Amino acid sequence: MTAQDPAHYRPWRAIQRRPSRKIRVGDVEVGGDAPITVQSMTNTLTADAPATIDQIRQLEEAGADIVRVSCPDEASTSAFRTIAKAAKVPLVADIHFHYKRAIEAAEAGAACLRINPGNIGSPDRVREVIQAARDHGCSMRIGVNAGSLERDLLEKYGEPCPDAMVESALSHARILQDHDFHEFKISVKASDIFMTVAAYQMLAEAIDCPLHLGITEAGALRTGTVKSSIGMGALLWAGIGDTIRVSLAADPVEEIKVGFDMLKSLGLRHRGVNIIACPSCARQGYNVIATVEALEARLAHISTPLSLSIIGCVVNGPGEALMTDLGFTGGGKGAGMVYVAGKADHKMDNEHMVDHIVELVEAKAAEIEAAKPAKIAAE
Repeated sequence: MTAQDPAHYRPWRAIQRRPSRKIRVGDVEVGGDAPITVQSMTNTLTADAPATIDQIRQLEEAGADIVRVSCPDEASTSAFRTIAKAAKVPLVADIHFHYKRAIEAAEAGAACLRINPGNIGSPDRVREVIQAARDHGCSMRIGVNAGSLERDLLEKYGEPCPDAMVESALSHARILQDHDFHEFKISVKASDIFMTVAAYQMLAEAIDCPLHLGITEAGALRTGTVKSSIGMGALLWAGIGDTIRVSLAADPVEEIKVGFDMLKSLGLRHRGVNIIACPSCARQGYNVIATVEALEARLAHISTPLSLSIIGCVVNGPGEALMTDLGFTGGGKGAGMVYVAGKADHKMDNEHMVDHIVELVEAKAAEIEAAKPAKIAAE
């Protein structure tokens, strides 16, 4: 048995995703039965095409499915054409205030246009953006933020709140629907976890389009990860969410790492090595923390889903190893036990354990990848 066991005999692990329409962002499907996609956003100057392309490369290597690029001015949309041609993943053009930037981005190769209804302007301008999206095969994201709600909604509700955010989202969705445009998803983000979760819960009941999850302005790497995990984790656990972005004041690559870790924790998507490790104590037979740090760094290149338990002693080690593809449990006299497919397999000395585990993981990943064509053919 492993951590990826089917839910039919572990029903307490099952998450029933909310039914939604499926749309496309370039060649990536979003919603319906498609895997939950992980996004990030560049923070380079978009007008600096080489720097932006370099950062997109880093995000692609980390596993990003979709990358968002801000287009605040003509220099950005001019460079966007070069950037889009170089990117291997679909790009979302992030538009604020000026609707013409959306039209230019669509013409330049954007796979999706993200607009903020409170900032984009009049209904006529929104209609022009819709036409540009239709003409160039773009989907759209209606991005509602608590910090930039329309004036009339703030006057009606007195302050940003879930009801105001959902009303904003649905009113702009109707504009798209009235123009027979249905290739859109919606986000209703706030930096307040409670407001965000409540808004998404309401929106999930009110419309069937895909939902893009995020806690906006969540904070630095640690605090932002915690806030995002609480808010987005609650929604994902309830089956709400089709694509996610973890907003961190950190290297955008960290957003991709946290996003995948979040999905892996809930069994919603698996990418790379999932390391189960104990916090360590006086019973540990080797330095668990240093070992885990070394393994995370050396196994970062593995994209094949695998589970690995790194436990300091025999109290919990054998039991955890039962649930993972590979494992190591600390013992005595400078050595520990290596587990393969949940069973004790052989001993290994602590001095060479990291190199040995890396070799085992790489071999297992290669074995899984080699078997994929035959498995697909059999299905």
